[in-house]
Amino acid sequence: MLKKSIFARLNNWIIFVLMTIVVLTIVIASTILFNFLRKEEVKRVDILVTALKFQQEVKTPSLEIQALLLQIYSSNTTIPLIILDKNDQIMEHKNIPQDIESDSVKIVALAKKMAKSYTPIEIEIVKGNKQIVYYDNSPLLNNLQYSPYILGLFILSYFGFSFWFFRTIKKTDEGYLWAGLAKETAHQIGTPLSSMIGWMEIMKLDDPDSEGVHEIEKDIERLRTISERFSKIGSVPELNDTDFNATIQENYDYLKTRISRKINFGLHLPNYNISVPHNRILMSWVIENLVKNAVDAMKGEGSISMSVFERNKNILVEVQDNGSGMTKQQARNAFKPGYSTKKRGWGLGLSLAKRVVQEYHNGDIKIAQTEVGKGTTFRITIRKA
Repeated sequence: MLKKSIFARLNNWIIFVLMTIVVLTIVIASTILFNFLRKEEVKRVDILVTALKFQQEVKTPSLEIQALLLQIYSSNTTIPLIILDKNDQIMEHKNIPQDIESDSVKIVALAKKMAKSYTPIEIEIVKGNKQIVYYDNSPLLNNLQYSPYILGLFILSYFGFSFWFFRTIKKTDEGYLWAGLAKETAHQIGTPLSSMIGWMEIMKLDDPDSEGVHEIEKDIERLRTISERFSKIGSVPELNDTDFNATIQENYDYLKTRISRKINFGLHLPNYNISVPHNRILMSWVIENLVKNAVDAMKGEGSISMSVFERNKNILVEVQDNGSGMTKQQARNAFKPGYSTKKRGWGLGLSLAKRVVQEYHNGDIKIAQTEVGKGTTFRITIRKA
C-alpha cells in the first residue's frame, strides 16, 4: 500500500509538471507573438517617418510619389502619432484619444509619456529646424501584451477546477462505497447475532447464573454495539447524546479492562459537565480506534493518557502515547483509506474515525504531535454547544 501511494503521488507530480509545461509554453509563445507584432508596428512607424522625411526633402514630388506618401500616411489608423517641433509646438497628431485632441497641453504631455516607451525619431527640415515624431503601441497591441498572462491564468484555473471536480467525484464515490460496505457489514453481523441471542436465552433457562452465560452475554452486547456502529456509518446518525464526560468515561472504563496491564492508562476529565451534541456509539468507536492504535504503537507496554479540556468555543480530546511515533510521511498518510504501517492492518480505522468526526460531528481530528521513538498525540476538536 505504501508503494502504491508513492507511485500515485509520482503520477500526480508528472501530470502537474506536464500541465505546467503546457501553460508555460503557451505563455512564452504568446509573448513571442506579442514581441513580433510590436516590432512590426515599429517598422510601420519607421516607414511612416521615412515618408515624412522624403516629403520634407523633396520640394516638388511627382503625383505618383504624392499619392504613395498619402497612402502610407492614411494607412496608419491604429498607431498613436504626435509630431512636435523643437519648441514642443504641435505640428501633427493622429490616433490619439478624442478627449485630449483639443487640449495642446495634454497632447504634449502624452508625447513625453510616449518617449518613455519608444525613442522619438527626429526629422531635420532645415538646419536648426527639427520635427520630432513620438509614437506608441496601438490599443490592440497594448491589450495583447496582457493576453499571455490572462490565458495562462485561465488555463491554470481550468486545470485547478478540473482537479477539484474529479477529486470531489472520487471522494463522493468513496463515500458511497464506505457507506455501502458498512451497511452490508452490519447486515451480515445481524443474522448470526440474532441466532446467538436466541441460544443465549435457552442457556439461561438451564443455568441463569452461569459465569459462561454472563460472559457470552457481554460478547453479544459488544457485537450488537459493533453492528450498530456500522449501521450508523452507512446512514446519517442522530446526535442525541449531550453528556460528553459520560461518553469518555464509559469508553475509558471499558478499554482499561481490555488492554494490557503493562500499559499505564490514565484519564483526565474536567470537574464540570461538558455538553456537546454527539453520537455516543460512533464517538466511542473513534476513541477506541485511537487507543488501539496507541497500544499497537507501544507494542503492549508503555503509557497512554486521555485528556478532555475546553479551549475557546471548542472541546478537545487528546490521546497521547509514548510509543514508536511516526515519520512525517506516515503522519501525512495516517488518515488515508487503506494506509497502514502494520503488516496485517487494513488501514480503515483512522479513515473511518476521520469520517465520523468531520462529516457527522462537524469537527476535526489530526495528529497534534509525533516524534519517532517518543510517541504520538492525536487530537479531536468538536465545537461546543
